[in-house]
Amino acid sequence: MRIRSLGVIDDAVVELSPGFTAVTGETGAGKTMVVTSLGLLLGGRADPALVRIGAKNAVVEGRISVPPGGSAVLRAEEAGAELEDGTLLISRTVSAEGRSRAHLGGRSVPVGVLAELADELVAVHGQTDQQGLLKQSRQRQALDRYAGDAVTGPLTKYAEAYRRLRAVAVELDEITTRARERAQEADMLRYGLDEIAGVEPRPGEDVELAAEAERLGHAEALASAATVAHAALAGNPEDPEGIDAATLVAGAQRALEAVRSHDSELASLTDRIGEIGILLGDVAGELAGYADDLDADPLRLAAVEERRAALNALTRKYGADITAVLAYAEQGASRLTELDGDDERIDELTAERDALRGELGGLAQALTDARTEAAERFAAAVTAELASLAMPHARVSFEIRQTEDPEGVEVGGRAVAYGPSGVDEVELLLAPHPGAPPRPIAKGASGGELSRVMLAVEVVFAGTDPVPTYLFDEVDAGVGGKAAVEIGRRLAKLAKTAQVVVVTHLPQVAAFADRQLLVEKTNDGSVTRSGVKVLEGEDRVRELSRMLAGQEDSETARAHAEELLATARADG
Repeated sequence: MRIRSLGVIDDAVVELSPGFTAVTGETGAGKTMVVTSLGLLLGGRADPALVRIGAKNAVVEGRISVPPGGSAVLRAEEAGAELEDGTLLISRTVSAEGRSRAHLGGRSVPVGVLAELADELVAVHGQTDQQGLLKQSRQRQALDRYAGDAVTGPLTKYAEAYRRLRAVAVELDEITTRARERAQEADMLRYGLDEIAGVEPRPGEDVELAAEAERLGHAEALASAATVAHAALAGNPEDPEGIDAATLVAGAQRALEAVRSHDSELASLTDRIGEIGILLGDVAGELAGYADDLDADPLRLAAVEERRAALNALTRKYGADITAVLAYAEQGASRLTELDGDDERIDELTAERDALRGELGGLAQALTDARTEAAERFAAAVTAELASLAMPHARVSFEIRQTEDPEGVEVGGRAVAYGPSGVDEVELLLAPHPGAPPRPIAKGASGGELSRVMLAVEVVFAGTDPVPTYLFDEVDAGVGGKAAVEIGRRLAKLAKTAQVVVVTHLPQVAAFADRQLLVEKTNDGSVTRSGVKVLEGEDRVRELSRMLAGQEDSETARAHAEELLATARADG
């Protein structure tokens, strides 16, 4: 990681060992800023107070190695990130005004994406983070994770059945609680469909009747006009001396016919006049027929207007025209069928709900059995680890219980409450010494005991489902002497299967690290690039001596420091 303008750190580079890295330094030197930096890279809350005074923003950049083919890689690729040789570049910028920006593999991403990756890549246990173990939901998740396939299989089936049951319950609730509204809707649909069926409209009928009404309303004027036009074209029998268009055209054609043979152009014009004569005859005949057929019956006009009024009553309520009214009727009939089928649907949903509740009860019992079996093994393994962490008489156990609920599912002959993860309430209990009753760890463990319980849990997990990186911030708080040595030994054991980073003030813990980093301030109170350095050889002995006795050059402290290192190497 490279850290710039964060807290007391001006500009520093932190290189973490693949195994066990211990971060040490005097109080206030900025050790916790290393933890804070990693937290920011993994989606932690951005506090503008972290920005170094006088700086515009704080920047943390990191290169993280990710397991190939894992969900972390898939999530990063979904976000558009690019990986380089199995490593992922992450950066986080926090401005003094409180704005925060995140980049993943060269792409700008929401901070939430970093938080999603954190769940797969790093387990953080700080002075506040370890409180997560106090939540019962987290305790159940820890037990399920330890149980592995024995819980994962039935839990997957249970979750699917649970989702189906919730969907069925929602639909059933909607149908039953909205029964009155649905009945009212059905009544309105029936009324409308009956009204439309009573009129029996035909597609396009409104357009046809409008045209007929227009014609009937002006029948006399239309007939008079057709008669006058016919007389102009074909002549009026009552006026033998009158001149009509057909007679004039026929005369023109006869005049040209006599000379058409002398000029082809005139012959063409003669043919065209002949065509005009034929067309005039056709139009005159149609006009005569139109006038004879035109019906000026006022009874028919009244019938048409009455029918139009009936159709207009439908279009005012159900659509802009008859086509829209007919579409409404089709859709309404379909909806009415659906509404009329509510009783049948309620019966179907009720039967499906009862079947799913029975299925859930069986799967929940399988989950409880698997958790109970895993809880015994998990508790025994953690208890054994605590014995090695200077808590030889402590006993860890799990309480798995269910809450009765008349509306729940039946498990073991009684109805119990259920949720998306089953019916079990899981609680981790600790009896710190013989004779002490098992109590929830939130109430039965001190700060130091809780830290050791956390470490024991992670050591047990390391053999089954290891997270790539574990970060402990003062996991050794409130611990000293032999217990501190055992904590260091257990951290070293955990580091054989994962990367472990520990911020510590105890030399007994730091001595077991594969790499020890010293964080130290300069004279002006800042941590610069050279302020985080790897300790080797004599420098490491001097730092351990300081941690032991506060005196780097004390011969007694040096001897003790060398003894610690020798013990750690022998264990390794």
